[in-house]
Amino acid sequence: MGRKVLPVRLDISKRGEIETSVAEAIETFGRIDVLVNNVGVAPGDLAERVAEVDVDEILRVNIKGTFLVTQTVARQMIAQKAGRIISISSQAGTVTLRGEAIYCMSKAAINHLMRCLAAEWAQYGITVNTVAPTFIWTDGTKPALSDKDFYDKTLGHIPLGRIGETDDVVGAIVFLASPAASLITGLNLLVDGGWSVS
Repeated sequence: MGRKVLPVRLDISKRGEIETSVAEAIETFGRIDVLVNNVGVAPGDLAERVAEVDVDEILRVNIKGTFLVTQTVARQMIAQKAGRIISISSQAGTVTLRGEAIYCMSKAAINHLMRCLAAEWAQYGITVNTVAPTFIWTDGTKPALSDKDFYDKTLGHIPLGRIGETDDVVGAIVFLASPAASLITGLNLLVDGGWSVS
C-alpha cells in the first residue's frame, strides 16, 4: 500500500521514553498529523476494597501517561500549526459501573482534560476530542462477555441491543481525524449504543 510504519515500544508514564519515540517519529515522517491515545488499565474492585497500588497504577497510566504523550506530541503540532488529537475514553467516564469507581474517575478526568486542551490549542489549528465506547468485543473483553449472566446484564443496558465491534470505534476515530470533522473540537463522542441515555 506504500505506507511507512515506525513501531516503537515505550512506557507512557516515562517522559524520556515518550520524547525519544516522538522524536523518532518526527525524524522519520517530518510531522505528526494525528495522535490517537488508546490506553487504559482497570483493576476493578468495590470502592471500599480498592488497593492503593491499583489507584496509583490507574492514575499513572490512564491519566499521567495520556497527558504526557499528548503534551509531547502537541508541541510538534503547535509548531506545525495543525493536528488532530483523539483520546479513547470510555462510557465509564459518563455512566457509573459498579466495582470500577477509580477507572470511571480516570476516564471522566480524560474527558475533561481533553476539553481543556481543546480550548487551549484551538488557536494552533489543533482539534482535541474523545471517543467513549461501551463494551467492545476484543480479546480483553471476551472472557467477561463469554459469561452469560454478565453478557445478558451488559446487553440490558444497551438500547441498540448489541455489543460493540472494533469497527464501531474505528469509524468514530476516522471521522474525527478526517476533514469532515475540521470544525469539531472538545467533543466526547459516545459510541455506547445508547447506554448513557437509557
